[in-house]
Amino acid sequence: MNRGGQVLITGGAGFIGSHLADALLGGGAAVTVIDNLSTGKWGNIDHLKDHPNFRAIIASCEDRALVEAEVARSDVVYHMASAVGVKLVIERPVETVETIFHGTDVVLKAASRFRRPVLLTSTSEVYGKSEAIPFREDDDVVMGPTSKRRWAYACAKALDEFLALAHYHQTNLPVFIVRLFNTVGPRQTGQYGMVLPTFVRQALRGDPITVYGDGTQRRCFCSVLDVVDALKRLPFTPAAEGKVVNVGSQEEVTVRELAERVKARCRSDSEIRTISYDAAYGPGFDDMMRRVPDLTRVKQLIGWRARFDLNAIIDQVTEYVQTKLPPA
Repeated sequence: MNRGGQVLITGGAGFIGSHLADALLGGGAAVTVIDNLSTGKWGNIDHLKDHPNFRAIIASCEDRALVEAEVARSDVVYHMASAVGVKLVIERPVETVETIFHGTDVVLKAASRFRRPVLLTSTSEVYGKSEAIPFREDDDVVMGPTSKRRWAYACAKALDEFLALAHYHQTNLPVFIVRLFNTVGPRQTGQYGMVLPTFVRQALRGDPITVYGDGTQRRCFCSVLDVVDALKRLPFTPAAEGKVVNVGSQEEVTVRELAERVKARCRSDSEIRTISYDAAYGPGFDDMMRRVPDLTRVKQLIGWRARFDLNAIIDQVTEYVQTKLPPA
């Protein structure tokens, strides 16, 4: 495949999708974005509207006729449209499951019909409650009970992966599956429970920094700029076809430590306040204590590694949030 050419990004007005559009346009590709702006924002792509190689279509990736037409004229498809964020999953579980699976089904059927390579973005949520740290792509997964709405998202994304791999094995459709681990950076919103932009906004305003649970849960945060570098390269790596690939950082931090780091780097006087999961999400919320990716596969395939450490990432988010806060 030519690294230029025509590229389709579903969910391209989202946080990660918009950064991918920037990078692909910078590399000489022509980019079409389909996004219904349910969780994406026009502001994320407004700076691209006059670019001669950019098109934006405000529509759902569940529109079968539209998707077929756009896939047919594309050389490669990035399927990134999805419900995102723990808060959204808890509040709108029906929409979460239906949107994720139906959109993926539409995109994969169109790609199969026109034989177009597809990169599907998945999530570390698929590993569920596994304690086999670090998470390897071929490890067993451990889901929580169906009575806990949190796991609806994980199961829907796992089903996405099964469907993509079914197309690969049955029809030899070139598919690439990327499991992302806590991608963060400029343009990410805290609206749906994303922790880092929420902490930064609270710190800059002098509001209490709200840590859900006891704060001992550990996560690894990766800059969207690093993630996009991997996304650009994987569909042009034949050895990655039909494989699941972790992309993320291995720099672990507790959520409490993250709050403290944000407070220090923002030079904030905010207090750090813990809030129970029940108070934040309602009764019965389930969580996992650690999430660390094994990155052997992505290193072997494309020699990828994260360039930005957590301090740099916090600074990137802080600089962006400062431009969005109202004047004092």
